[in-house]
Amino acid sequence: MAKIVGVKFKNASKIYYFAPGEEVYEENCGVVVETAKGLEYGTVVFGVKEVSDKECVQPLKPIVRKATKRDVENMKKNEARVPEALALAEEKVKSRNLKMKLVGCEFSFDGKKVVFYFTAEGRVDFRELVKDLASAFRIRIELRQVGIRDETRLIGGLAPCGRPCCCGSCMPEFRKVSIKMAKTQGLSLNPTKISGLCGRLMCCLEYESDYYGEAYKKMPKLGGKVVTPEGEGTVVSNNMLKLVCKVKIAKGDGSEVYKDFPVSELKFRRGGNAPEPEEKLGAEIEEILD
Repeated sequence: MAKIVGVKFKNASKIYYFAPGEEVYEENCGVVVETAKGLEYGTVVFGVKEVSDKECVQPLKPIVRKATKRDVENMKKNEARVPEALALAEEKVKSRNLKMKLVGCEFSFDGKKVVFYFTAEGRVDFRELVKDLASAFRIRIELRQVGIRDETRLIGGLAPCGRPCCCGSCMPEFRKVSIKMAKTQGLSLNPTKISGLCGRLMCCLEYESDYYGEAYKKMPKLGGKVVTPEGEGTVVSNNMLKLVCKVKIAKGDGSEVYKDFPVSELKFRRGGNAPEPEEKLGAEIEEILD
């Protein structure tokens, strides 16, 4: 077993484990920790607890100290420099006529380095830009190209559901999302309805994928024939949360009625909803979203 303390950095949702030493740390207290980037300011998510050795990567980096008033002031000072730094960097980008879009920047805790994040369609020769920025800031400059999903995480925003984007609020890391997940959940395959702000498939499609995958196998196929307590009919729609099917039943007088039946009351050929091969699930849509 290993003793750890959970720490978050800035607005990120991923929790990192650090060695606590002999100190006691309370939730939400600020700490200065040692990382691969050097010293950084973080916030304690949970205090000292024990986890199995499999849950953490040894050796753990140590917590250097609890954040002092000076540390907090230093962190706030670095954050206050970001808008001005971005504005200056954008001017330099325009003057060099570079095809790149700055999406964020951050100063190291000691203020000796600044990292600019940008997106671009291809590779960008920014060597001269680095020289311009180094001359302006008089500190070490680093430019890092990120993808469109990372851009959304850095900038943030409100998703179609009205809540903050998962990638920037509650999701520790990106997960694989496929068009098959949308089809299994009975969603429209219209790219505009299943895409997030980044233009890629919405991350939330993955959250309940396991449940929908199992429920999908239990339901009859849309348009398939089923036997209901009131006669044979055709499946019109499936509610996989309630495991209920809407069935169209033709009456003897030529009329048609639509009724809901629990899937347990229906008789139909099992296995009709076996998962289809990924390549058959709308290659054109995947091309648009990739």
